[in-house]
Amino acid sequence: MARGVNKVILVGNLGADPEMKYTPSGTPICTFRLATSETFKDRDGNQQERTEWHRVVAWSRLAEICGQYLAKGRQVYIEGSIRTRSWDDNEGNKRFMTEVVARDVQFLGGGAGGGSAAGGGGGGDFGGPPPLGDDDIPF
Repeated sequence: MARGVNKVILVGNLGADPEMKYTPSGTPICTFRLATSETFKDRDGNQQERTEWHRVVAWSRLAEICGQYLAKGRQVYIEGSIRTRSWDDNEGNKRFMTEVVARDVQFLGGGAGGGSAAGGGGGGDFGGPPPLGDDDIPF
């Protein structure tokens, strides 16, 4: 059987400040909403814009970095994979949530904090300090 590929690349803006949580064993988890927009022309030739919202989750060291340096409005590049999880709600209904598990996050220009960049491995070790300017994030 052939191996599949589950890879997502998004560039968008945070819709709200990120939320930090920790597992019972202390592993950091950072979640945030990311808006991506595309423009297109409709049948009548009028310019239209469509915005899609994505739930993004980062784990471990990458979660700590995202929680510390991301803010509402910040533009970011996200690379990761799609995961869907399910659970039963209080009324016994099966619920589903699809999210992007981030493996790499690059801080782009615009929004809160300017144009520095940071990346790292999601679910594991942070791959070292990102490329920085003189006034950027102190690592």
